[in-house]
Amino acid sequence: MQKNIRPDAARELLAAQNAITHTEVVTLSEARGRVLASDFIAVIDNPPFDRSAFDGYALRSADITGASQENPVTLAIDEEIPAGRAPRFATESGHAAKILTGAPVPEGADAVIKFELTEYTDERVTVTGPLRSGENVIYAGEDFARGRVVLPAGSLITPAMLGVIASQGLDSTEVFTKPLATMVNVGSEIVRPGTPLPPAKIYNSSRYSLEGYIRELGMEFADGGVVPDDPERIAAAVRTAAACSDLVITTGGASTGDYDFAAATAELVGGNVLFWKVAMRPGGALLAYMLGETMVLSLSGSPGAAVLGLVHIAHPYIRKLCGRSDVWPEECLLRLAEAQTRKNPVTRILRGNLAIKSGEAVFVAEATQRGGDLASLIAADVLVLIPAGTPPLEAGALVQAFRI
Repeated sequence: MQKNIRPDAARELLAAQNAITHTEVVTLSEARGRVLASDFIAVIDNPPFDRSAFDGYALRSADITGASQENPVTLAIDEEIPAGRAPRFATESGHAAKILTGAPVPEGADAVIKFELTEYTDERVTVTGPLRSGENVIYAGEDFARGRVVLPAGSLITPAMLGVIASQGLDSTEVFTKPLATMVNVGSEIVRPGTPLPPAKIYNSSRYSLEGYIRELGMEFADGGVVPDDPERIAAAVRTAAACSDLVITTGGASTGDYDFAAATAELVGGNVLFWKVAMRPGGALLAYMLGETMVLSLSGSPGAAVLGLVHIAHPYIRKLCGRSDVWPEECLLRLAEAQTRKNPVTRILRGNLAIKSGEAVFVAEATQRGGDLASLIAADVLVLIPAGTPPLEAGALVQAFRI
């Protein structure tokens, strides 16, 4: 077991653990935001035929090479081709076909001239300028060709991807089944919202904030209930949750006080402890262990700190559980909008926003950064890590930022 592990080492250790995944087939209407289970390979060209980019006339570009205002070229119109109708004739020299946007370009034609650039009757069209071969023609496979891996496995399915899958004639696709996270809240002081608040008790806010983040990360959620500060009862709840879950999360008891029972619970259930405590604030009160093939994360009882432990340290592992290929969240360097005057004996996490000021991306820290605060996370979309030993920082200093 490692104790007081560095944040980056904790993330890497979790991400290195085996993650069992399963798959299912869902309709395209259900697939947005799911994770693609296998490479999606095009079975037909897209588009499947050469088609017109505009309303106009399909013709042979060689016929109008010398066309000009002084030397117009007039072509006979063979047919009209609307979208959805196959051409009846091949286009021969001296001929053209009236064509609508998206309609198949007839054999022999290699360019399309827009209506507004011609003079025409029902039988003839007059052209006063040349066209390049291929002009205004969208060729078969121009978007993507048959046999190409269009969408790699592990991709988070976006609306555009749904269109790609549908373009291949499919109305369903194989995705990774959403893994299940069960949460067990620990603490004799916790009361369920919606009931009167007795003296010395607090409402269970962690259950709802963490559920929201868990679902946003792509997992299903189950409530394992509230368990009082009793190691045997906590252990029983963890065993029950682990038997039917891909991830078990407990809150409370992850530090070293007289009523902090996470370590004792791990020993009682026979867990293989990966680490206990992460050298960061807030969120460093975190115990991680494997119970068989199920990961158990014991987070801080402080609501804001619990969220930070989950979304920073466990984020890559959760993405792996979900089948994502991009397990590491986006990170970048940002400049501080305001100075940070505190010293940093351990790695410190700041909550805030990416903003654009004077054309440059900067980090704007939330005003309140106390460990247990949930309010500082309401509008936060970025976490910044200030490494241990860093002196106070001036405005404009570069810092490492992570999207959440």
